[in-house]
Amino acid sequence: MSTVVLAYSGGLDTSVAIRWIQEKYGLDVIALTIDVGSERDIEAIADKARKIGAVKALIVDARADFVRYFVWPALQAGAIYEGYYPLATALARPLIARLLVEVAHAEGAIAVAHGCTGKGNDQVRFDVSIATLAPDLKIIAPLREWSMTRDHAIAYAAEHGIPVQATKASPYSVDQNLWGRSNECGILEDPWIEPPEEAFAWTASPTAAAHLQPTYSEITFQHGIPIALNGVEIDGVTLIETLNELAGRYGVGRIDSIENRLVGIKSREIYEAPAATVLHMAHRALESLTLSREQARFKEGVSSEYARLIYNGQWYSALHQDLASYVQSTQRFVSGTIRIRFSSGQCSVVGRKSEHSLYSHGLATYESGDQFDHNAALGFIKLWGLPLSTQAQAQLLPSIGMEGNLLAKVATKE
Repeated sequence: MSTVVLAYSGGLDTSVAIRWIQEKYGLDVIALTIDVGSERDIEAIADKARKIGAVKALIVDARADFVRYFVWPALQAGAIYEGYYPLATALARPLIARLLVEVAHAEGAIAVAHGCTGKGNDQVRFDVSIATLAPDLKIIAPLREWSMTRDHAIAYAAEHGIPVQATKASPYSVDQNLWGRSNECGILEDPWIEPPEEAFAWTASPTAAAHLQPTYSEITFQHGIPIALNGVEIDGVTLIETLNELAGRYGVGRIDSIENRLVGIKSREIYEAPAATVLHMAHRALESLTLSREQARFKEGVSSEYARLIYNGQWYSALHQDLASYVQSTQRFVSGTIRIRFSSGQCSVVGRKSEHSLYSHGLATYESGDQFDHNAALGFIKLWGLPLSTQAQAQLLPSIGMEGNLLAKVATKE
């Protein structure tokens, strides 16, 4: 019998998919569970897949690859979607898609499958990545093809004896990996209602963290990649896990946002990203010390485009290769150490140093030792304002007439 490789998380959607694919397509299902730092019992998930009906249940520990090839490049790029979302789920999808393709080819499967619905972003990320890497493979998406609502999926699971945690009383849809945790559905779909504490799992409420004394942590970067905490070099997975625990304990990393989905709708998203919040803050602080003003200005646009590219499922694109080359160039001198202060519900940068720092105390100080040439400022100001004054005298003042009403005229002119 022909086979399909299913990206299996152990949750409601993919558990239902195992049984549905067998009924609809008559295919044997190989469940592929990929560990990207989900804090789950992976062996138990694989065992659950076999009990539901998968002919094989494979496990891949992809945490190190996830951090090295996806998280760190996104951090170097400063990729945060719409100013809020550090792209945790979005970054994992191209890695999962690649592993789906590799396992499908190794197992001689004719198709791959995922548990995405027809109104989310992940279907696009999976389908586009898979079609780019392996256009020969058929893509099956049970929830999209059946147009299942979440209530339908829960009912289907109950009817077929499929064990799932989601219920109509607690319908949250959660996805998590090392870089962050996302939560949606249920009461969270009302943007007016404050998320209940039960919606959070990684972060303490600021109120609960109020009794904690402030603490400090030093993060060392090399070429834009964090390599050490408090002077001790550690691997990327451990570094992120450590910061998730520390920052989460202080209530850092809660994100409540209205997000513009790729499929054209707005959604209310609740994220927890303690380590991502801290590391993006620290990375920006180090860049402010080591990038020139023009580099920083131009990189803002690149960061925004890089984030959209990840969000929109275009990781395996030529544009990504182009942007990644630029980002890597900007990180040549982004090396140094940032000191972070943690307190109830917040973290802040309180110290920064780098061998490649562009900050000069002699030029910046207002005290003795000032090396800045104050007289040079007069000529600079004259030349800097020359285009403005020239245009004003040639165009703006004559067309407006009364110089005294210039501000009012410009402000109201259509």
